[in-house]
Amino acid sequence: MPQPVIKFTRGVPPPESFPTQEISDCAISLLANDPDIVLQYGTSGGYPPLRHYLAGQAGVADNRIAIGEGSLQLADIAARIMLDPGSIVYIESPSYDRSINIFRRAGATLVGLPLEEDGIDIAALAARLAGGERPVLFYIIPDFQNPSGTVLSMEKRQALANLAEQYGFWIVEDSPYRRLRYHGHENPSLYELAPQRVLRMSSFSKLISPGLRVGYMLLPESVAPAFLKFAEDTYISSSYFTQGIVYEYIRRGLLEPNIARLKTLYQARLDCMLEALGHEMGDLATWHKPEGGFFVGMTLQGDFDTPELLARAAHAGLLLSDGRGFFPEQTRQCFIRLPFCALTPEEIQSGITRLAEVVRSMLDK
Repeated sequence: MPQPVIKFTRGVPPPESFPTQEISDCAISLLANDPDIVLQYGTSGGYPPLRHYLAGQAGVADNRIAIGEGSLQLADIAARIMLDPGSIVYIESPSYDRSINIFRRAGATLVGLPLEEDGIDIAALAARLAGGERPVLFYIIPDFQNPSGTVLSMEKRQALANLAEQYGFWIVEDSPYRRLRYHGHENPSLYELAPQRVLRMSSFSKLISPGLRVGYMLLPESVAPAFLKFAEDTYISSSYFTQGIVYEYIRRGLLEPNIARLKTLYQARLDCMLEALGHEMGDLATWHKPEGGFFVGMTLQGDFDTPELLARAAHAGLLLSDGRGFFPEQTRQCFIRLPFCALTPEEIQSGITRLAEVVRSMLDK
Protein backbone atom coordinates (compact mmCIF):
# COMPACT_ATOMS: atom_id res chain seq x y z
CA MET A 1 0.00 0.00 0.00
CA PRO A 2 1.53 3.37 -1.01
CA GLN A 3 2.45 5.85 1.69
CA PRO A 4 0.19 8.89 2.03
CA VAL A 5 1.53 11.90 0.17
CA ILE A 6 2.97 14.67 2.34
CA LYS A 7 3.04 18.12 0.75
CA PHE A 8 6.06 20.28 1.58
CA THR A 9 4.97 22.74 -1.10
CA ARG A 10 2.66 25.69 -0.59
CA GLY A 11 2.68 27.65 2.67
CA VAL A 12 -1.04 27.60 3.39
CA PRO A 13 -3.01 27.63 6.63
CA PRO A 14 -4.67 24.32 7.54
CA PRO A 15 -8.50 24.05 7.38
CA GLU A 16 -8.66 23.66 11.15
CA SER A 17 -7.28 27.19 11.50
CA PHE A 18 -10.26 28.83 9.79
CA PRO A 19 -12.76 30.56 12.11
CA THR A 20 -15.61 29.40 9.88
CA GLN A 21 -18.59 30.12 12.11
CA GLU A 22 -17.32 33.55 13.11
CA ILE A 23 -16.71 34.49 9.46
CA SER A 24 -20.23 33.32 8.62
CA ASP A 25 -21.72 35.40 11.44
CA CYS A 26 -19.79 38.47 10.29
CA ALA A 27 -20.97 38.02 6.69
CA ILE A 28 -24.61 37.71 7.73
CA SER A 29 -24.38 40.81 9.91
CA LEU A 30 -22.64 42.76 7.13
CA LEU A 31 -25.34 41.90 4.59
CA ALA A 32 -28.05 42.85 7.06
CA ASN A 33 -26.55 46.20 8.01
CA ASP A 34 -24.48 47.49 5.07
CA PRO A 35 -25.66 45.76 1.85
CA ASP A 36 -25.89 48.90 -0.28
CA ILE A 37 -22.18 49.53 0.26
CA VAL A 38 -20.59 46.08 0.30
CA LEU A 39 -22.49 44.77 -2.76
CA GLN A 40 -21.75 47.85 -4.85
CA TYR A 41 -18.74 49.29 -6.63
CA GLY A 42 -16.56 51.43 -4.41
CA THR A 43 -13.42 53.54 -4.51
CA SER A 44 -10.08 51.93 -5.29
CA GLY A 45 -8.70 52.51 -1.79
CA GLY A 46 -10.97 49.92 -0.20
CA TYR A 47 -13.90 49.54 2.21
CA PRO A 48 -13.91 52.85 4.14
CA PRO A 49 -14.32 51.51 7.71
CA LEU A 50 -11.48 49.00 7.27
CA ARG A 51 -9.35 51.59 5.53
CA HIS A 52 -9.93 54.02 8.41
CA TYR A 53 -9.06 51.34 10.95
CA LEU A 54 -5.78 50.48 9.19
CA ALA A 55 -4.88 54.15 8.81
CA GLY A 56 -5.49 54.66 12.52
CA GLN A 57 -3.22 51.72 13.35
CA ALA A 58 -0.45 53.33 11.30
CA GLY A 59 -1.16 56.91 12.37
CA VAL A 60 -1.68 58.18 8.81
CA ALA A 61 -4.49 59.66 6.73
CA ASP A 62 -6.95 57.21 5.15
CA ASN A 63 -5.82 58.15 1.63
CA ARG A 64 -2.45 56.52 2.26
CA ILE A 65 -4.03 53.06 2.62
CA ALA A 66 -4.79 50.84 -0.37
CA ILE A 67 -6.69 47.58 0.15
CA GLY A 68 -6.62 44.94 -2.57
CA GLU A 69 -7.21 41.30 -3.43
CA GLY A 70 -4.28 40.05 -1.40
CA SER A 71 -0.95 41.79 -1.06
CA LEU A 72 0.48 40.39 -4.30
CA GLN A 73 -1.98 42.45 -6.32
CA LEU A 74 -0.70 45.56 -4.56
CA ALA A 75 2.94 44.60 -5.14
CA ASP A 76 2.12 44.23 -8.83
CA ILE A 77 0.63 47.73 -8.95
CA ALA A 78 3.69 49.16 -7.20
CA ALA A 79 5.94 47.48 -9.77
CA ARG A 80 3.88 48.80 -12.68
CA ILE A 81 3.86 52.43 -11.55
CA MET A 82 7.39 52.64 -10.13
CA LEU A 83 9.52 50.58 -12.51
CA ASP A 84 10.63 51.00 -16.10
CA PRO A 85 12.20 48.23 -18.19
CA GLY A 86 15.71 47.78 -16.87
CA SER A 87 15.04 49.40 -13.49
CA ILE A 88 17.14 47.79 -10.79
CA VAL A 89 15.33 46.01 -7.97
CA TYR A 90 17.23 44.62 -5.01
CA ILE A 91 15.78 41.47 -3.50
CA GLU A 92 16.80 38.91 -0.92
CA SER A 93 18.36 35.73 -2.28
CA PRO A 94 16.42 33.52 -1.79
CA SER A 95 13.05 35.33 -1.79
CA TYR A 96 9.36 34.74 -2.47
CA ASP A 97 9.11 33.23 -5.94
CA ARG A 98 5.88 35.03 -6.92
CA SER A 99 7.37 38.41 -6.06
CA ILE A 100 10.38 37.55 -8.20
CA ASN A 101 7.97 36.87 -11.05
CA ILE A 102 6.13 40.16 -10.52
CA PHE A 103 9.29 42.25 -10.79
CA ARG A 104 10.55 40.28 -13.77
CA ARG A 105 7.21 40.77 -15.52
CA ALA A 106 7.62 44.52 -15.02
CA GLY A 107 10.94 44.32 -16.87
CA ALA A 108 13.12 44.94 -13.83
CA THR A 109 16.73 43.84 -13.50
CA LEU A 110 16.85 41.80 -10.29
CA VAL A 111 19.90 41.89 -8.05
CA GLY A 112 19.95 39.29 -5.28
CA LEU A 113 21.49 40.07 -1.90
CA PRO A 114 22.59 36.93 -0.04
CA LEU A 115 20.94 36.05 3.25
CA GLU A 116 22.87 35.53 6.45
CA GLU A 117 21.53 34.14 9.73
CA ASP A 118 20.20 37.58 10.70
CA GLY A 119 19.01 38.74 7.28
CA ILE A 120 20.55 40.31 4.21
CA ASP A 121 24.29 40.85 3.82
CA ILE A 122 24.39 44.56 4.62
CA ALA A 123 28.07 44.86 3.68
CA ALA A 124 27.30 43.55 0.19
CA LEU A 125 24.40 46.00 -0.11
CA ALA A 126 26.50 48.96 1.01
CA ALA A 127 29.30 48.02 -1.39
CA ARG A 128 26.97 47.92 -4.41
CA LEU A 129 25.52 51.30 -3.51
CA ALA A 130 28.94 52.81 -2.88
CA GLY A 131 30.01 51.48 -6.28
CA GLY A 132 27.36 53.59 -7.98
CA GLU A 133 24.52 51.12 -8.53
CA ARG A 134 21.13 52.76 -8.03
CA PRO A 135 18.10 50.56 -7.36
CA VAL A 136 14.59 51.94 -7.61
CA LEU A 137 13.42 49.74 -4.77
CA PHE A 138 14.39 46.95 -2.42
CA TYR A 139 11.76 44.24 -1.86
CA ILE A 140 12.27 42.55 1.50
CA ILE A 141 10.40 40.26 3.90
CA PRO A 142 12.05 41.20 7.19
CA ASP A 143 10.01 39.00 9.55
CA PHE A 144 10.09 35.19 9.19
CA GLN A 145 11.15 35.48 5.59
CA ASN A 146 9.61 33.38 2.86
CA PRO A 147 11.29 30.99 2.11
CA SER A 148 14.13 30.97 4.64
CA GLY A 149 12.39 31.85 7.92
CA THR A 150 15.05 34.44 8.80
CA VAL A 151 14.39 37.67 10.71
CA LEU A 152 16.22 40.87 9.88
CA SER A 153 18.16 41.95 12.96
CA MET A 154 17.66 45.34 14.59
CA GLU A 155 21.15 46.46 13.57
CA LYS A 156 20.51 45.56 9.92
CA ARG A 157 17.05 47.16 9.94
CA GLN A 158 18.54 50.46 11.00
CA ALA A 159 21.38 50.16 8.50
CA LEU A 160 18.94 49.42 5.65
CA ALA A 161 16.74 52.35 6.67
CA ASN A 162 19.76 54.64 6.73
CA LEU A 163 20.93 53.47 3.29
CA ALA A 164 17.47 54.02 1.80
CA GLU A 165 17.49 57.58 3.12
CA GLN A 166 21.06 58.20 1.94
CA TYR A 167 20.66 56.81 -1.58
CA GLY A 168 16.99 57.56 -2.17
CA PHE A 169 15.60 54.11 -3.00
CA TRP A 170 12.23 52.75 -1.89
CA ILE A 171 11.78 49.78 0.42
CA VAL A 172 8.82 47.47 -0.19
CA GLU A 173 8.35 45.83 3.22
CA ASP A 174 6.27 42.66 2.95
CA SER A 175 5.03 41.60 6.40
CA PRO A 176 2.40 38.85 6.19
CA TYR A 177 3.94 36.78 8.99
CA ARG A 178 4.97 39.48 11.47
CA ARG A 179 2.09 38.84 13.90
CA LEU A 180 2.83 35.10 13.95
CA ARG A 181 5.78 35.10 16.34
CA TYR A 182 5.95 32.02 18.59
CA HIS A 183 9.19 32.72 20.45
CA GLY A 184 11.36 35.76 21.20
CA HIS A 185 10.70 39.48 20.79
CA GLU A 186 9.90 41.56 17.72
CA ASN A 187 11.95 44.36 16.23
CA PRO A 188 10.50 47.64 14.91
CA SER A 189 9.18 47.48 11.37
CA LEU A 190 11.18 49.12 8.61
CA TYR A 191 8.29 51.54 8.19
CA GLU A 192 8.77 52.70 11.77
CA LEU A 193 12.45 53.38 11.05
CA ALA A 194 12.06 55.09 7.65
CA PRO A 195 8.40 56.06 7.12
CA GLN A 196 9.13 58.29 4.11
CA ARG A 197 10.98 55.54 2.20
CA VAL A 198 8.83 52.47 2.88
CA LEU A 199 5.79 50.95 1.19
CA ARG A 200 4.59 48.50 3.83
CA MET A 201 2.21 45.71 2.93
CA SER A 202 0.52 42.87 4.73
CA SER A 203 -2.68 40.86 4.59
CA PHE A 204 -5.27 38.95 6.58
CA SER A 205 -4.60 35.73 4.65
CA LYS A 206 -2.51 34.19 7.40
CA LEU A 207 -4.44 35.78 10.29
CA ILE A 208 -8.03 34.96 9.27
CA SER A 209 -8.31 33.23 5.87
CA PRO A 210 -6.55 33.47 2.50
CA GLY A 211 -9.86 32.89 0.72
CA LEU A 212 -11.06 36.34 1.79
CA ARG A 213 -8.26 37.83 -0.37
CA VAL A 214 -7.77 40.98 1.69
CA GLY A 215 -4.35 42.59 1.60
CA TYR A 216 -3.32 46.18 2.20
CA MET A 217 -0.46 48.57 1.57
CA LEU A 218 0.62 51.66 3.48
CA LEU A 219 1.78 54.17 0.86
CA PRO A 220 4.09 57.19 1.07
CA GLU A 221 2.27 60.46 0.36
CA SER A 222 4.16 60.97 -2.89
CA VAL A 223 3.21 57.53 -4.23
CA ALA A 224 -0.41 57.22 -3.09
CA PRO A 225 -2.21 59.30 -5.79
CA ALA A 226 -0.65 57.49 -8.76
CA PHE A 227 -1.09 54.12 -7.07
CA LEU A 228 -4.79 54.62 -6.36
CA LYS A 229 -5.44 56.03 -9.83
CA PHE A 230 -3.81 52.99 -11.45
CA ALA A 231 -5.91 50.69 -9.25
CA GLU A 232 -9.10 52.54 -10.18
CA ASP A 233 -8.31 52.39 -13.89
CA THR A 234 -7.52 48.66 -13.60
CA TYR A 235 -10.39 47.18 -11.57
CA ILE A 236 -12.45 50.12 -10.24
CA SER A 237 -12.49 48.66 -6.73
CA SER A 238 -11.61 45.45 -4.95
CA SER A 239 -14.21 43.43 -3.02
CA TYR A 240 -15.89 45.52 -0.36
CA PHE A 241 -17.78 42.40 0.73
CA THR A 242 -14.75 40.44 1.91
CA GLN A 243 -13.13 43.59 3.29
CA GLY A 244 -16.33 44.25 5.21
CA ILE A 245 -16.18 40.75 6.71
CA VAL A 246 -12.63 41.44 7.89
CA TYR A 247 -13.66 44.77 9.41
CA GLU A 248 -16.64 43.21 11.19
CA TYR A 249 -14.38 40.45 12.48
CA ILE A 250 -11.99 43.05 13.91
CA ARG A 251 -14.83 45.23 15.23
CA ARG A 252 -16.17 42.29 17.23
CA GLY A 253 -12.81 41.85 18.94
CA LEU A 254 -12.15 38.47 17.31
CA LEU A 255 -8.81 39.08 15.62
CA GLU A 256 -6.49 39.11 18.64
CA PRO A 257 -7.95 35.91 20.18
CA ASN A 258 -7.66 34.22 16.80
CA ILE A 259 -3.99 35.21 16.47
CA ALA A 260 -3.36 33.77 19.94
CA ARG A 261 -5.07 30.53 18.89
CA LEU A 262 -2.99 30.33 15.71
CA LYS A 263 0.23 30.86 17.64
CA THR A 264 -0.57 27.93 19.90
CA LEU A 265 -1.41 25.72 16.91
CA TYR A 266 1.62 26.67 14.84
CA GLN A 267 4.23 26.81 17.59
CA ALA A 268 3.84 23.10 18.27
CA ARG A 269 4.30 22.36 14.57
CA LEU A 270 7.41 24.53 14.26
CA ASP A 271 8.93 22.93 17.35
CA CYS A 272 8.19 19.49 15.91
CA MET A 273 9.79 20.45 12.58
CA LEU A 274 12.99 21.70 14.21
CA GLU A 275 13.23 18.65 16.47
CA ALA A 276 12.73 16.27 13.53
CA LEU A 277 15.34 18.09 11.44
CA GLY A 278 17.84 17.99 14.28
CA HIS A 279 17.31 14.27 14.77
CA GLU A 280 17.18 13.20 11.12
CA MET A 281 19.24 15.68 9.10
CA GLY A 282 21.85 17.25 11.34
CA ASP A 283 24.68 15.80 9.23
CA LEU A 284 22.97 16.40 5.88
CA ALA A 285 21.94 20.05 5.81
CA THR A 286 21.91 23.46 7.43
CA TRP A 287 18.79 25.46 8.16
CA HIS A 288 17.56 28.59 9.85
CA LYS A 289 15.74 28.15 13.15
CA PRO A 290 12.86 30.64 12.91
CA GLU A 291 10.92 31.95 15.87
CA GLY A 292 7.68 32.27 13.92
CA GLY A 293 6.09 32.37 10.49
CA PHE A 294 5.33 29.47 8.14
CA PHE A 295 8.66 28.17 6.82
CA VAL A 296 11.99 26.58 7.60
CA GLY A 297 14.53 27.07 4.80
CA MET A 298 17.11 24.30 4.45
CA THR A 299 20.24 23.91 2.27
CA LEU A 300 21.63 20.44 1.64
CA GLN A 301 25.37 19.99 2.15
CA GLY A 302 27.14 18.73 -0.92
CA ASP A 303 26.44 18.61 -4.63
CA PHE A 304 22.86 17.52 -5.33
CA ASP A 305 20.88 17.50 -8.55
CA THR A 306 17.61 19.29 -7.80
CA PRO A 307 15.46 17.60 -10.48
CA GLU A 308 16.64 14.19 -9.30
CA LEU A 309 15.88 15.13 -5.69
CA LEU A 310 12.36 16.22 -6.63
CA ALA A 311 11.76 12.99 -8.55
CA ARG A 312 13.07 10.75 -5.78
CA ALA A 313 11.07 12.65 -3.19
CA ALA A 314 7.90 12.27 -5.24
CA HIS A 315 8.53 8.52 -5.49
CA ALA A 316 8.75 8.48 -1.67
CA GLY A 317 5.42 10.31 -1.38
CA LEU A 318 6.89 13.76 -0.75
CA LEU A 319 5.99 16.84 -2.78
CA LEU A 320 8.67 19.54 -2.68
CA SER A 321 8.84 22.96 -4.31
CA ASP A 322 11.68 23.47 -6.76
CA GLY A 323 14.05 25.48 -4.59
CA ARG A 324 15.71 27.11 -7.60
CA GLY A 325 12.61 29.25 -8.12
CA PHE A 326 13.28 31.19 -4.92
CA PHE A 327 16.52 32.68 -6.24
CA PRO A 328 16.67 35.70 -8.56
CA GLU A 329 19.81 34.26 -10.13
CA GLN A 330 21.06 30.79 -11.03
CA THR A 331 22.27 28.88 -8.01
CA ARG A 332 24.14 25.65 -7.33
CA GLN A 333 22.62 25.40 -3.87
CA CYS A 334 20.12 22.61 -3.28
CA PHE A 335 17.59 24.61 -1.30
CA ILE A 336 14.41 23.17 0.20
CA ARG A 337 11.56 25.25 1.62
CA LEU A 338 9.71 23.35 4.35
CA PRO A 339 6.27 24.76 5.23
CA PHE A 340 5.04 23.36 8.53
CA CYS A 341 1.76 25.09 9.45
CA ALA A 342 -0.58 22.96 7.30
CA LEU A 343 0.89 19.64 8.47
CA THR A 344 0.19 17.73 11.65
CA PRO A 345 3.14 16.84 13.91
CA GLU A 346 2.78 13.23 12.74
CA GLU A 347 3.01 14.29 9.08
CA ILE A 348 6.00 16.51 9.82
CA GLN A 349 7.89 13.71 11.56
CA SER A 350 7.10 11.20 8.84
CA GLY A 351 7.93 13.69 6.08
CA ILE A 352 11.33 14.63 7.51
CA THR A 353 12.19 10.96 8.06
CA ARG A 354 11.36 10.18 4.42
CA LEU A 355 13.27 13.23 3.19
CA ALA A 356 16.37 12.17 5.12
CA GLU A 357 16.11 8.71 3.57
CA VAL A 358 15.87 10.23 0.08
CA VAL A 359 18.90 12.46 0.64
CA ARG A 360 20.97 9.57 2.04
CA SER A 361 20.02 7.43 -0.94
CA MET A 362 21.45 10.08 -3.25
CA LEU A 363 24.68 10.18 -1.27
CA ASP A 364 25.02 6.39 -1.43
CA LYS A 365 24.45 6.06 -5.19
